[in-house]
Amino acid sequence: MPRECLRIGCGAGFAADRLDAAEELVRRGDLHWLALECLGERTLAFAHRDRARDPTKGYDPRLERRMRALLPLCRTHHTRLISNMGAANVPQAAQRTLAIARELGLFGMRVACVLGDDVRHLLAPETPLLEGGTIAEVGRPVVGANAYLGADAILPAIETGADVILTGRVADPSLFLAPLRARFGWQDTDLDRLAAGVLVGHLLECGMQVTGGYFADPGFKDVPDLARCGYPLAEVAEDGSAVITKVEGTGGMVDRRTVLEQLFYEVHDPAHYLGPDVTADFSQVMIAEVGRDRVRVWNARGKPPPQQLKVTVGFDAGWLGEAGISYAGPNALARAELAREVLRERLLVVHGLTCALRFDLVGVDSLHATAGVPRSMSEDVRLRVACRSIDREEVEFVLWEVEAMLCCGPAGGGGFRARLGPVVETRSCFLPRAQVRPCVEVLRA
Repeated sequence: MPRECLRIGCGAGFAADRLDAAEELVRRGDLHWLALECLGERTLAFAHRDRARDPTKGYDPRLERRMRALLPLCRTHHTRLISNMGAANVPQAAQRTLAIARELGLFGMRVACVLGDDVRHLLAPETPLLEGGTIAEVGRPVVGANAYLGADAILPAIETGADVILTGRVADPSLFLAPLRARFGWQDTDLDRLAAGVLVGHLLECGMQVTGGYFADPGFKDVPDLARCGYPLAEVAEDGSAVITKVEGTGGMVDRRTVLEQLFYEVHDPAHYLGPDVTADFSQVMIAEVGRDRVRVWNARGKPPPQQLKVTVGFDAGWLGEAGISYAGPNALARAELAREVLRERLLVVHGLTCALRFDLVGVDSLHATAGVPRSMSEDVRLRVACRSIDREEVEFVLWEVEAMLCCGPAGGGGFRARLGPVVETRSCFLPRAQVRPCVEVLRA
């Protein structure tokens, strides 16, 4: 790879991803940029709920631990950091990042906020949803709505020279495309190069999925040293061709198979991968192993992006509770089935509950209950009951009924555990691109 390439790594593929592998990547990856993709649709909806309860919250709760570990390393190794950990409260995420930088003695640090993805004010009750119906017809309170911004919204933040760039909702590949556009001067008319950058971002955005983590299937797809699996990085040339690799000596692997699996992950139509930056055509992408843990990718093609932006709308769906009780030993399955039927009759018939209920026999049919798969005669069965309702007391009552089975039979039930927490739903809609107005703010330590 030419010396003038840009080296960009992925330090998180979802909100709960590992931290130690990201530290290793900054220490030894010789990176220009580290991107942390931490924001899922439900994660963002929950962030809106958190912000509504406390205006200083609403960003990634793991931001502090990540920043304390990564900011000193990024300064030492001259690596800029970009992340969507701002979630529903980018300004507060930036303020907390600057406070951490001051505490660590990292003075002069600049944090840029990419704003404008919050579009709740642009939606109306009659706004149609992609899943059918309208916002009003969902019948639940809206907690937030965010448009998927693209790299063009991030570019002004990069141009400020900020050490850290925090966003809310942006398309995942845009976190990687924006640094490439800034480095190589790619314009929004350079469609093939934009598609190449989206390809790089798509391959990196899920972290260890492309370095063997989610790929592993023992005996069929063996992956070495999975406990120390490394995060991926890309060496990207000005023409958009890239080598996907990882830090030498880390666990996992990068080969044609891992790259190919990730290429098709969440891609419904490889010839028309829609995004805010470009409509990417991956159908002719070339993949070649060019060394150990080094895979070159090229030949993505691009077409103009849609004139509308996708919007995720989060709804308050009330409360979700689940409780479990175990049955073991001879005839365990029959006893668990009897307990399930007793609870079903008590909740639906005796008490007439109308909330959403689910009954699973874990170890027998919890994953294949509707697949017609023959059941095993397990001697280790756990009955799981889940309930969702707007009414918290209704959910609490369901959990109480499950716990009562400890003494109300059948024989041998034990190990009761329960939990209850808020739940959200997400739906999608479109907004005309011209209505969404991103902007950038810069804060200094």
